[in-house]
Parts: sequence; structure tokens; C-alpha cells
Amino acid sequence: MKFYPYKRLNRPITLRVTSASLKLPDGSRDHLDTSAYSIQQRTVALGVAQHEDWVSARIGLSATLPPGATAPDAPWSELRVLVVLTDGETNVRTAVDLRQDAPGSKEWSGEIEVFRDDHVGRAGLAAHAVATVDDVPGRAIAESDDDWTVDVAAEEPLGALRLDVKQTSFSKSAREWLHAYSDAPWIVDASARLPTVLVNTDIEGFSDLLGGESGGIESKVHEMLVSQMATDVWTAVFHSSVGDLEIEPDGSPVFPADWQGEVLREMLPDVVPGVHVEEALRQVHRRRTGDAGWVELQTRIHYAAVRRAGAGKALANALRGLQQMNRGDKA
Repeated sequence: MKFYPYKRLNRPITLRVTSASLKLPDGSRDHLDTSAYSIQQRTVALGVAQHEDWVSARIGLSATLPPGATAPDAPWSELRVLVVLTDGETNVRTAVDLRQDAPGSKEWSGEIEVFRDDHVGRAGLAAHAVATVDDVPGRAIAESDDDWTVDVAAEEPLGALRLDVKQTSFSKSAREWLHAYSDAPWIVDASARLPTVLVNTDIEGFSDLLGGESGGIESKVHEMLVSQMATDVWTAVFHSSVGDLEIEPDGSPVFPADWQGEVLREMLPDVVPGVHVEEALRQVHRRRTGDAGWVELQTRIHYAAVRRAGAGKALANALRGLQQMNRGDKA
């Protein structure tokens, strides 16, 4: 633990990536969709196969300062929020200032330009708040504790998605509520501190298939099953996250501070596209608690979950595996 001889904020900055685009050799820009970055994995993947010759990437950023940062009686002045991109392999360090969204706001936003020739792999992205404290300028008063990774080579930021999977006999489990689901292959429990997939070991051979060690078409089926589980998880945690939102006195919903808030920030751009995530959350809350619109939104929620789970890629791989197997049988 570090000790500072001056007052600081006692909570970290929350840093998010909100957009990404590639500048191509002809000067045009390709705006990447939300599947290029993952809030859960805190990773931006810029290795898009059809644009291997991209020149630079522009990454949109948003940072939320902890409570008290902009209070009128705060013991600092000349507050600035910077985002720093650090590449230990090429020894390149890039820093940009973010802009305060409104006077007194805890929300800051901006962009950083990542030049392809400056990086060969992965770089770290972190936020820092600095201010004048006790008449000393440039003192650090807060940082982000979960840095982002910008990967100039990776094509998929969700490849490392890990589900908290636990195997248990539903019919014999000490969790008596599972007995009612004894014929289900898995259940998503979104009520725990972290969302959990409970796999039913009563289904013969199912656990072995999930192991995915056999290769061949079995591995493709394994990939499809995992993507389906992930789809169920994303859907369940989204509903869990919007189901018990804290509400401001003016009726505006507040993003949860834990993993639920991160889930919402990642999925909302696909659930309510084209608006800022704060407005998207307000629209979702109005539809869920209002008289109309919630049922119609389920398609968008499912679509967002399918994209996050990589279900399309898993299905395509399984179909290719089946086609190859059929061609082998006919040969």
C-alpha cells in the first residue's frame, strides 16, 4: 500500500472504452462495432483481418471519478483527468487529457489515437486524476485500478471469456431449489456475488462433452454449448442488473457500481443503439417499469447476448466441421 503526504480520493476511477475506429491508408475511417471491445475483459481488439494495413486507431473513452472529486470544498484545484497508453515492449507512452462532460460532473470523456507502427502487441490503458494539492501542482489524487488492454493484433476481445461453471447433481444437490430443474442441462444463477452456471451432472455424458478434450466434431459441439451457456449468462445478468436499479430523486436510474454496472455498459449499446449509455439506461428503465415497450426490447437484449457470447462464430465452426465430416464420409 502506498502512503501519500497529502489528501487523495479513497476510491478508484472507473475507465471505459466507448468506441473504436480504424484509419485506413486512403484516409477513410472504419468504425468498428461494439464486438471489437469488451468491458468484461477490458480489452480492445484492433487486429481486424480485412484491415491489416490500418494506420491508426481512435478509441473513445469515458471516465467516472469517485464521489468527492468535484465537490466545492475539495482540498484541490486545477483538476485534470488523463488517460495514458503504455507499451512496455516498444517503450511508447501516450497521454491525453479528457474533457469534463459538464461543470461539476464526475463524468469525463475523450479519445486517444493509437498508431499502428508504435505497437506490436498489447498496451495498457489507465486513467489518472491529477490536481494542485497544498499548492503543489500535478499531484495524483486517484487512478483506475483495472486497466484496459489495447491489442493491435487480436481479432476477438471475448476469446478469454470465462464462465464461473460449477458441476452438481440437480436431483441430489444440497441446494433444494435445484431439485425442480432436474431435467435441465444447466441453470444460470444470477443472484450470487458473481453469476454462476450450474451444470447438471445427472445428464449422462454431458460433463465429458463440456470438457471438450476429444477433438473433432465433439470439440465443435463443445464450443456451441459454451456459447449457448454464455448467451444464457449474458441474458440473465442483464435482466438481473436492470431489475433492482438505484433511482435518483429525479427518477433517473443509476448504474450499479459492481459487475452489474459493467454488464449494462457493455450490452446497452446493442440494446438501445445510437445513444449514450446513460440515456440508454433511462430508456430501458422506462420500458421495464412503464406500460409498454419492454416485451419488444427482448429481441435486442437477446441479440446483444448472442453477440457477446460469440454464438455466430461457434455455429459457423460447427457447420464447417459437419461439412468436412460429410465430405470425408463420401470420399
